[in-house]
Formats: sequence, structure tokens, C-alpha cells
Amino acid sequence: METTTPAPFTVIPNRRPASDEERWLAMEDPVFGKVFTDHMARATWRDGEGWTQRRIVPLAPLPMHPGAAVLHYAQQAFEGLKAYRHEDDSIHLFRPERNAARLAASARRLALPELPAEDFLASLEELVTIDQQWVPGTPGASLYLRPLLIATEPSLLVQPSDEVDYLVTASPVGAYIATGDQGASIWVSKGYHRANAGGTGEAKTAGNYAASMLPQLEAKAHGCQQVLFLDAKEDRYVEELGGMNLMAVRADGTVLTPSLSGTILPGVTRDSILTLLKDSGRTVEERDIELAEILEGIEAGEIVELFACGTAAVVTAIGRLVSDDFDVTVGDGSPGPVGAEMVGALTDIQYGRAEDTHGWLHRVV
Repeated sequence: METTTPAPFTVIPNRRPASDEERWLAMEDPVFGKVFTDHMARATWRDGEGWTQRRIVPLAPLPMHPGAAVLHYAQQAFEGLKAYRHEDDSIHLFRPERNAARLAASARRLALPELPAEDFLASLEELVTIDQQWVPGTPGASLYLRPLLIATEPSLLVQPSDEVDYLVTASPVGAYIATGDQGASIWVSKGYHRANAGGTGEAKTAGNYAASMLPQLEAKAHGCQQVLFLDAKEDRYVEELGGMNLMAVRADGTVLTPSLSGTILPGVTRDSILTLLKDSGRTVEERDIELAEILEGIEAGEIVELFACGTAAVVTAIGRLVSDDFDVTVGDGSPGPVGAEMVGALTDIQYGRAEDTHGWLHRVV
């Protein structure tokens, strides 16, 4: 486990935290991202001053000027990671250093100030510590953490903001996508794209997700839970889902995944699963993958499994691919063995049931 010297975050406790009963009711069966803990982390950046006012404060609405730059020009970046409770009641973050680095990379692309990694880690540690009673102990549940950078300068000029806020909220969560014994049905969007070359595809920023919402409605209208996007240049190569990376398993055990070409978010879960796949002796190919190759491979029995992965959902089996001109079932439509193996291997590390040979866990409590 890596150690850092955290920057100080002043803790201002919530004088009216949720009662034990209120917290228990809120955590009994939480809808993903709808329940929040008692506190949030904050820090403020101003041009010429740098990062100041590092604090943990009671969760509350943000007073914001209607001219704040983020509301007009979407100068914003965010992250997502989880805290896990182990059987001994210790609490661990999973690879938070990777999220710190990715937030910094997103900030550079959005012309936002980079938050030092030690501040990122300190904010998470302090927030999880004070709200540790909100970390679920039920199987499969965790505390989802949402770090966020927003441009707050009141200005309608199209230029980088001179004022930026950093925030972290926390939400106890269960499953992100529930599909039962069947894999998810995925709508393959044609004509709508998540990102373009030279754009913000590899940054984790709100605009990418806003662009996915209309296709998401299209997916829902066709009975699908999620959207798979193709490349913007040719509408030919598979890229990623609205919030997850894609992997395909061939009959010979080889695993394919789209290469990171600048339009795909470099997922922490993606990287972790690729590492675990290689640890298990599987061959992994990162390359451009045509939609036609996927469809023809499924029909011929050469591609036997598809799954998506991300922090929120972990691993989601894909049972169908649907579009205006095809409706293809992957295998028998049920989750496949490789995805099941990976979700087991990954969550066993996250929840402390297996040895952390890669040093991915960061103990907080």
C-alpha cells in the first residue's frame, strides 16, 4: 500500500447528521446515486492563489452565481471510485492514485487547474473517515465517491475560469444495472456519437455524458438498458458504452477490447481487468474492432461472450446487441464464464477476500 503525506483538510462536523434509523432506512436498498452521506469535501482554487480552503463540511446545496462559467460552458471534470468495507470492518479505496491521475488529465484537457494527488487522497480519506458509518457492509454494496471540479467564476467570457471549486460527495450504493439471469440488451447507436478525435473523449467530463442521453432514450424505447457507441469518423468501429468499456471473448479464449485512441475513457476497472486477464494466462488484444467483426463473430460462434466494465457497474454481461437493422443474441443471452470470473476476481480483491498482489488497495480506516 502506498503512503502519502496528505494536505490538511479542516473537518467541520455536521451538527444534524442522519440518525441511526434514518441512515439504516436510506441504506436498506439505495437507488444508485440517490442517497448521500452527511458530509462533503471542498477546496477552492483562484488564479494567483492556488488551492486553498481545504475542508470537510456538512452536505448542503451550493450557493452559485447564475453566471458561473460551468453553467454556460461546461468547464467541468469528475471522477468515480468506491470505498469497500472488509470483514474485519476496515475500509479501503481501490486504486485511488489512478483516479487522481485521470482527474488531473481531464483537468488539463478542460483548462482547469490540476488538483495535487495528495489533496485528492486526503479529501477521500477524511470524508470516508467521518462518514464511515455510511460504508455498507452488505455483500456487493459499497460507498461510491464522486470527486468533481467545476468552474465557478461569474463570467460569460469564453475563457478558462479564474475560480474553481473541488467537491467530493459520497453515496452508499448497490447494483448499478440489474439484469437477473440474462445479460443486458445494448442499443448500438448509429449517427449519434459520444466523442470525436481531438475532442474530450478520453476526459471524464459532463459533456460526454450529456451527448449520450438522447441515444440512451433511443435505447430505452427499444427495450435496451445501455448504448454502445461507434467511432464518429466512419460509424464502423466499436468504442465504448455510455459509461463503461467493452470487452469481447473469442471461442479460443482471447479477449478483445478497443484500443485507447483518444476518444475512449481509460477506465480504471478496464485496466484492472486487463491485468487480471493476463494474470490468468489469457491473451488480450487491444486494437480497433469493427462492429461487423463483432456481429459476424457472434453469428459464427467465434465470439462467445461480451461484457462491459466500469467502476459503477463493475462487470455487466451483454446478452443482446440491437440496432435498426439487427438484433443479435450473444450465446444464449446469459452471462458468460469469463466475465463472471473477472467480476469474482476483482471484487474478491476489493472486498479483501483475496490477496492484493498488485498493491491496489488503499486503507483508510
